[in-house]
Amino acid sequence: MRIRYGMLGLALMAATPAFAEETPKRGGMFTYMIPADAPPSLDAHRETTYATLHATAPFYSVLIRIDPSNPSSPTDYVCDLCTAMPTPTDDGKTWTFKIRDGVKWHDGSTLTAADVTKSWQELIHPSAGVLSARLPYYAMIDSVEMTDASTVVFKLKFATSAFLPALADPFAYIYKKEILERDPHWYEKNVMGSGPFRFKDMQIGQSISGERNAQYYHPGLPYLDSFTGIFTPKQAVEIDAIRADRASMEFRGMPPSARDQLVKELGDKIVVQTGDWNCVNMITPNHGKKPFDDPRVRRALALAIDQWRGAPALAKIANVRTVGGIVFPGSPVAATKEELQKIAGYWPDIEKSRAEARRLLKEAGAEGLSFELLNRNVDQPYKYIATWVIDEWSKIGLKVTQKVVPTGPFFDGLRNTTFDVTVDFNCQGLINPAMDVGKLLPHAVYSENYGNYEDQKDIDLYQAMLHETDPAKQRAAMREYETYVLDTQAHAIMMPWWERIVPMRAYVKGWKIGPSHYVNQDLATVWLDK
Repeated sequence: MRIRYGMLGLALMAATPAFAEETPKRGGMFTYMIPADAPPSLDAHRETTYATLHATAPFYSVLIRIDPSNPSSPTDYVCDLCTAMPTPTDDGKTWTFKIRDGVKWHDGSTLTAADVTKSWQELIHPSAGVLSARLPYYAMIDSVEMTDASTVVFKLKFATSAFLPALADPFAYIYKKEILERDPHWYEKNVMGSGPFRFKDMQIGQSISGERNAQYYHPGLPYLDSFTGIFTPKQAVEIDAIRADRASMEFRGMPPSARDQLVKELGDKIVVQTGDWNCVNMITPNHGKKPFDDPRVRRALALAIDQWRGAPALAKIANVRTVGGIVFPGSPVAATKEELQKIAGYWPDIEKSRAEARRLLKEAGAEGLSFELLNRNVDQPYKYIATWVIDEWSKIGLKVTQKVVPTGPFFDGLRNTTFDVTVDFNCQGLINPAMDVGKLLPHAVYSENYGNYEDQKDIDLYQAMLHETDPAKQRAAMREYETYVLDTQAHAIMMPWWERIVPMRAYVKGWKIGPSHYVNQDLATVWLDK
């Protein structure tokens, strides 16, 4: 059963080719690539990276999710472990979910409401020393309780349209209560779920594999016998693998040049799905290191960058496309071009902007500043973004070197705040603007903010926006919050928003692109027409 809650519209480019009604074929091994060297851990509650989710989503269940047959919709929610989408009571503050009977963990034991309740309690109130990466997303949840073996009740502090998207987050895996109570860190290095595939093997930095779960609770699924995900951080390797049919695709997305190359070489053996992507890089200065504790210096970094010329140029070589602020550009609460042009880093006159940047640096005693830009060993679009901004900063006399490290050390650097400035990211599983912009909150509130700052006004402006239920007033509150974090304080610098381009072998069926590379990744509906 599905339920639709009107939240916002999404412009998604039509997939090519259109999906036809076909009878799925059973069997076969599906090989795909994960464009990273290795995930920092296997625990989706802790991590924010696709490297973890693309590797582990096939092994797990969630409570609710976006409909896998319509992932381009931001509001089409369906049950996974629940039996039916509920109607809230108590003026939208109480949600009661019935859990399916007969769901089996991969170890043969029975999944109950106790497991769902414990998993969500850990997401909202993690055990000491355990990270829950999306805590602000659950700020509206007061409690999660099990009333019987098949019933879970969520009670909210306040009614909000942000609740269901938060509940449907694809990282919100349901873990086994017994394991969490024994060792809340167990899932960082181990896999045991109730999803469509059972864990088979993992070679660190090389591959992960699973086999069909014959006891899966969705009748007839999955279609595949098995899958293998191959870790491949280099784009050239990915293209070669698809060309030679050593792998069928990678789900994250490729740049226009890779798409054009594969289409030219493979013709009708390749299909391409494209769409706007709820994902954006950002440049985050470490406020705990001088001179980046000075908002004048941070603002100068933003003012030096020509967004309006840079985005179209980058779009020719990288998977980015749209100039935007902190909100997904397809959202009604996103800033217009005219609104953006009032914010540092978006001024229409780049020479005026850079002159102001030089003035601020001189005033702050930071002329000719030299520093290191931390970056992740991922080609698209991280390295392209970094090369571009370093060149832009050179135009105001800054001397910047790039330090590229693998995914694990990259996250270590972020979490330990050992960097000067870093290429950061805000990629979300669902389009939920009120929650998505929580990335700009201080680390004490949002654990995946790496700017190393505290800012009570930032928090207050965000909370005012989050609690506002009138759409027009919420949009105005979003502008005030956005202006403060990007212009007044320059806590971060937004880069162009991404375009998702997914070339895939034509025999791969049953998968549809969404505006996020996190949704629709459990592989249950994928089948091979060969």
